Order: sequence, then structure tokens, then C-alpha cells
Amino acid sequence: MTKEEFTEDVYCIGCGAEIQTEDPDERGYTPVAALQKGMESGQLLCQRCFRLRHYNQMEKVSVTDDEFLAMLNTISSEDALVVNVIDLFDVYGSLIPGLHRFAGNNPVLVVGNKVDVLPKSVKMSRVRQWLTEQVQAVGLRPVDVVLVSGKKATSIDQLLETIEKYRKGRDVYVVGVTNVGKSTVMNQIIKAATGNNEDVITTSQFPGTTLDQIRIPLDDGHFIIDTPGIIHHHQMAHVLSEKELRLVAPQSEIKPITYQLNPEQTLFLGGASRFDFISGEKSSFTCYFANDMKIHRTKLEKADEFYKKHLGGLLQPPSAEDVENFPPLVRHEFNVKVPMDIVFSGLGWITVRKPGKVAAWVPKGVDAVMRKPII
Repeated sequence: MTKEEFTEDVYCIGCGAEIQTEDPDERGYTPVAALQKGMESGQLLCQRCFRLRHYNQMEKVSVTDDEFLAMLNTISSEDALVVNVIDLFDVYGSLIPGLHRFAGNNPVLVVGNKVDVLPKSVKMSRVRQWLTEQVQAVGLRPVDVVLVSGKKATSIDQLLETIEKYRKGRDVYVVGVTNVGKSTVMNQIIKAATGNNEDVITTSQFPGTTLDQIRIPLDDGHFIIDTPGIIHHHQMAHVLSEKELRLVAPQSEIKPITYQLNPEQTLFLGGASRFDFISGEKSSFTCYFANDMKIHRTKLEKADEFYKKHLGGLLQPPSAEDVENFPPLVRHEFNVKVPMDIVFSGLGWITVRKPGKVAAWVPKGVDAVMRKPII
């Protein structure tokens, strides 16, 4: 028995997504065996909602730009607190364009996730101030900024207290782009709020919508509403495979590496990106990337030849089998006058301390930007 054998569309009673049995990575996926049982019992859940219901496990789901914009427009007409989860390792790739307009008069609480990957020597007060400045630069005026680790459950209790402080008896909408760890944060919120008691969260407490929202019940009858992640098309995640992403996405505290470079030297960040020191005084450049990222130094004049020869081999990612489909690197030049970070969106950054001219090469479609140093 498959979904196609029914004359009417069938939907998940947890989130409202249309049930499908073909693609585990798409919304509404349900294994055929689960579909049969669900139809017989009248309790048809997609795999995502089933895992939430029985294991308090929240999985990420994404929507198209149009769907997400429609959802944001809905939020602006609500009286609610908006919680925006941002990846501290990829702030630029985490920002939702125009969120301040879509939030309307609703307050926005910014949550910086993955604080566990930053070096322990970093002062959290500085990071919090830095993140505040970054979101203010794009027009967001958050009522507060909280730094957490969804993976380590760091400061989740503080996050819940802050949410309670600002929601003032209203619903809470949690928004974020894909790959920022929003589902991991939501899992920790559920665990903290329910004591990991699966009987607290029941199917009936998750009314569905066509946008695949999940509603986490609060004691006063309101909800924390988990929304689908919007796809940010400038993220590195869109040019690397899932296996390669695990290699370049930090899984633990970053161990910075500092290189002493002369002008006309190049650093290759695997084969995914490249950094050129074009001109300036000999200086130190500190690299903040996943600990498994292999960095190779060569002369600028030999860089093109080196890349062509070793891409997919010495320079990975991409892997040899993915080289053919890997986008060409695009050059972005920067004139640095004061200490700045050169950011390779979704990959990491290099801190430039002295004035000089540098260039960042990133896959076509991925962003490279210059910002005030985070560390």
C-alpha cells in the first residue's frame, strides 16, 4: 500500500505536511510500513513528527523562499515574540534579509548558536556585543541577545528565562535559515521544558499548518512555534556534499592556526576556497576553520597551477568524484586598513591584522565578506 493507492491526499496530523513515501529528505516523508499503520489507526504522522512525538527529537525542515515569505508575513500580523537563531560560525550566511520588516512591531530575540566551537579564551561578553552590532548593521534591533550551544545545551535555561521575560504571555515563533542548528536548539528547549517526558508532548498538541510548523505547548495555553528553515542560497552548504560538510563544519572547539605570510603568498582552504596575500608588510594571519580542514601554502604565482593539479586530491573538499560538478572559484578583493576578518561564508574566516591588499576566492554563488573581527 502506498500513498498513490488513495484517491485523496493524506496529511500528517502533527504538522499538516502532505504525506509522501519517496524522499526521506523532503517534508511529509513516511515509510510505507508506517503509512499503512497510520491509515489503519487514524494516527498518521510523518517521520519528523513521529520522532518528535516519541523521542522528543526535532528534525530540520526547509521551505521555498515564497513559502517562507508567506509565513513571515503571517508572523507580522500576530502579537508574538520572534526568536531568530543565528550560527556564530556563519553569521553572514545566517541572516534573514528583511526580517526586521517582517517582524512588524513584534520584539525580536537573537540567539547565537554554536558558542561551543569558539575558542575558550574568547570573552562571551565581547562576542555578544559583536553579534549585536552585526545584526544591527542589517536593520535588526533585538530586545536581547543570548549565546547558546544547542549541541552542548549551554545556556538553554538562560534562553528559556529570556524567552519568558519578553514573550509576556504571547506565542513565540522560532525562525532561522537552514544549517544554523535551529532544530538542535529546539530539541534542547523541548527537553528542558518537558523534562524529557514523552507523555507531555502529545500529537493533539501539534495542530498542523500547510507550512509544516510545529507547536510546542506552554503552560498558559500559548505555544513556542518551530518554523521551517529558509534556504540561504549563498551558503557553502549548497556546493558541498553532506559528507564534505561534516569535514568543514566544526564539531568541536576551533584551534586557530596562525601563518606568517610574505606578500604574494596563497593559502588554500582544502579545495573549497583560497586566500591571497597580494601586497603589504609581512604579517601574521590567523585562520579560524574546522580542525579537520587542511590548509596548504604556496606562492601566488603558482597558485592557479597548484589548484588545477591538486583539486580533489591534495586539496579536498571537494572529493575527486565531485570535482566535475564543483563551481569555479570567484575572486573578491579587499583593501584592509585596520584589523578585519575575511569571511568565507559557511567555511570560516581569516583575521588580517595589518594594512594590505588581499583576495578571497570562493565557489561561484557563495559569499566572501569583510567584517570587524569577532575575536
